Amino acid sequence: MFDREYYFDAMSIYTALSVLALVAVAALAFLRFKKAGRPVPDGLRPGQSLPDFHAIDESGDPVRSTELHGTAAVILFVRGNWCPFCSSQVENLTVHYKDIIDLGARLILITPKPQETTRRVAEFFEVEFDFWLDENLAISRQLGLLQESGVPEEHRKEYGNDTVWPTALVVDPNGIIRYTSLSKMIADRPNPKTLLRELRGALGK
Repeated sequence: MFDREYYFDAMSIYTALSVLALVAVAALAFLRFKKAGRPVPDGLRPGQSLPDFHAIDESGDPVRSTELHGTAAVILFVRGNWCPFCSSQVENLTVHYKDIIDLGARLILITPKPQETTRRVAEFFEVEFDFWLDENLAISRQLGLLQESGVPEEHRKEYGNDTVWPTALVVDPNGIIRYTSLSKMIADRPNPKTLLRELRGALGK
């Protein structure tokens, strides 16, 4: 004889166990992501050639990544002048700017919007960074670095919803990527000393 009450009790237990299993899987996935961070796009892995992309410099003139061939470079993708972690990163790099330049390399910051705040920081410390504009986030999309809805609500009216995921690259004079660092969390950035060490390694120094 069919026991309706037993049937529904069993179904309730099964449903509850299924929900718990899904929660456990989601929690495990989150912990793995938190530990490993965002995966590096295939085109930006060390050993790959720096992808060909177009940007605009501070003067409004077109620039191209292939123009860097023959010169080593430290390339930083920064979110915007509204991001305190990006501004702090630039300020920290000013301490090692002369070391980077003395190695014959360039320091390039790529941002979705002109970074007036970080430019003022650079001028204060009397250093000259290259600022490239990722207009309409075309480079971020091309390289797999787009962060959808990454701009805080209070800044979206001016900067839009999306931005770039914080990323650092070290590229050797042959245009080969020697080091890639994607921030695991929005607040973390690679140590400037690490970038300098990787740059020296890329130059064999």
